[in-house]
Amino acid sequence: MKENIGAKVAYLRFINNENSFHHHRYSKEMLQYEYIRSGDPRAAEEAEAMIHSDDMGHLSDDPLRNLLYLCICNITLVTRFAIEGGMEPEQAYNASDLYIRRYDRARSEEEIFAIHREMIQYFTGQVAEAKKSPGSYPAPVTACIDYISSHLHEKIDCTKLAEIAGLNRSYLSVLFRRETGMTITGYITAKRVQAAEEMLRYSDSKLTEISDILNFSSYSHFAATFRKYCGESPMEYRRRYSGHSTLTDGTKMPVNR
Repeated sequence: MKENIGAKVAYLRFINNENSFHHHRYSKEMLQYEYIRSGDPRAAEEAEAMIHSDDMGHLSDDPLRNLLYLCICNITLVTRFAIEGGMEPEQAYNASDLYIRRYDRARSEEEIFAIHREMIQYFTGQVAEAKKSPGSYPAPVTACIDYISSHLHEKIDCTKLAEIAGLNRSYLSVLFRRETGMTITGYITAKRVQAAEEMLRYSDSKLTEISDILNFSSYSHFAATFRKYCGESPMEYRRRYSGHSTLTDGTKMPVNR
């Protein structure tokens, strides 16, 4: 039987009025998202106040599940406003997926609150970094950058990039380096290492899986490249940023702090 949602909404409004409960004002809710879109660190404080507010919605009778649902609704909007602020869409969506998985594994309200704080700081920081970047690149370079960002899991051929840019390979190579300060190959590698850093910090993927996903020729190549850029091995990096160290076969080992 089809539910009469309109009638239930009216009834719920009556009950909330009787109990003096009102959702927070729209303008107040939007403030945290405007801060995120601007890369303003005040987003963290505002988001913290909102998530602890008594005016948040009631989505489940189970307190932990209610908080989980609220945080998932929140990160959906955070992701969109971060993209509007200049964060790369693919990076934003991937980060959102990783944080939602972490929310799903959380087993206490304290753990969810901690993930929420970290998530807001991450997205705000990424927007702030994006806004520090040099002005827009010429259209051919921008087209290549967008393609690279969306195809880090594949082999990226310079001939394909030249087709996308509508330029010959030689001129594209010169233009790309002049505008970005990096060769095309160097840029692709740097972006893959950046993606690996995020996966090491925010996912439980095995080290060999990360290597394969990012299309490194082998795990040894991945490890050597990562060390060259970051000054430590992937395992050392994960150990430093997480509560456990994961071996290449997926075995989790406790970290000695």
